[in-house]
Amino acid sequence: MNSTPDEAKQAPVAPKTGRRALVVITLCVLVGAGYLLSQTRNEPAKKGKSGGKTGQSAVVPVAVAKVRRGSVNEFITGLGTVTPLRTVAVTSRVAGELMNIGYTEGQIVKKGDLLAVIDPRPYQAVLVQAQGQLARDQALLKNAYIDLDRYKKAYQVHSIPEQQLATQQATVEQDEGIVKLDQGNMDAAQVNVDYTKISSPVDGRVGLRLVDPGNIVQANGTNSLLVVTQLQPITVIFTVAEDYISEVVSQMRAGRTLRVDALDRDQQKEIAPGTLLTIDNQVDTTTGTVKMKATFPNEDNALFPNEFVNAKLLVRTLSNVDLVPSAAIQHDNDVAFVYVVRPDNTAQSRNVTVTVTDGDTTAVTGVEPGETVVTDGFDKLQDGVKLSIHAGATLGSDSSAPPAASPAAGANARPSAQSKSAHPNGTAE
Repeated sequence: MNSTPDEAKQAPVAPKTGRRALVVITLCVLVGAGYLLSQTRNEPAKKGKSGGKTGQSAVVPVAVAKVRRGSVNEFITGLGTVTPLRTVAVTSRVAGELMNIGYTEGQIVKKGDLLAVIDPRPYQAVLVQAQGQLARDQALLKNAYIDLDRYKKAYQVHSIPEQQLATQQATVEQDEGIVKLDQGNMDAAQVNVDYTKISSPVDGRVGLRLVDPGNIVQANGTNSLLVVTQLQPITVIFTVAEDYISEVVSQMRAGRTLRVDALDRDQQKEIAPGTLLTIDNQVDTTTGTVKMKATFPNEDNALFPNEFVNAKLLVRTLSNVDLVPSAAIQHDNDVAFVYVVRPDNTAQSRNVTVTVTDGDTTAVTGVEPGETVVTDGFDKLQDGVKLSIHAGATLGSDSSAPPAASPAAGANARPSAQSKSAHPNGTAE
């Protein structure tokens, strides 16, 4: 069967049209799938944005305190050693047997109290001999004086020559010298007898017994019988950086008495109060520090010789400065800042300059009295965050420091207590 020319031209048209329709349908399906996929991916992002706004508007509980105007002390701290004014190693000045002791270990003794007795019998015998020799020579001297008076009278009537009178005068002077020598020997013997009784040279505490009764001790030996340490008053020698020398010296030259407190190792408990006594005459070039000595009455014996303590020297008092709790100070590298509570109860960070820190109180510049600063709850704190004061927050209270901020707050280290910078608006007393 033969086809016409028109039929031959139209035969391939139908398959081509079908392929085009298939391509169009496929493209539509792909476009729709892509749209649905993009909608699915955008949905979590929208939820995330919505959640972020919710998190930002969440209320953060914090503790706060108000900035106040007042005074703060500037201290210099240093590690010190308790040093007694006098430590005496008691030894015997005569040789002999240690007969008995008159103390108990650890006893508080007074100057002159009997501590030990050396056998005095040999020295008493020598003393008796010296006394006898002195008595004999004194009798000879007395007889020489009698003869001298007789010779003087005889010479006046020309009964004896002048040479005989001069000889008798020399005999008297010789006997006087012998008596003086005997007197010295007797005094030396008496001193040795006195040395057999060993008494305390100072007020203080007796240490452990080093020699027991019955032992033979040597005169001025290297081994001491006991050690007596003076406890009242007592001193503390401590070191501070050489940067503070001029400030301390200027205060001492002005005649001011500088207070020094002895603190325990944790610098939390005051052991005893005292005053600065003197400052060393040179700086230790290896450490860049200088030694200072403070004296303490130590009436309760709280300070013990060779004990390590922290010395806290009050240099001056700054008045009319802005004070905040030390826990409010935050650090970002070398920059100190605080979070200030704005009137709408939102947080605002503000850079401050730390001048002096005294325990839980810090003097700063950059805030105004009456402003409120955050002292605790820094974990989720940032500018613009809504704040709520939780129970235990104390506005305007600086008597106790709030708990330390979490490490997440970022370098919540307190500034050094030895800061030397002065408040520009403050005055020193």
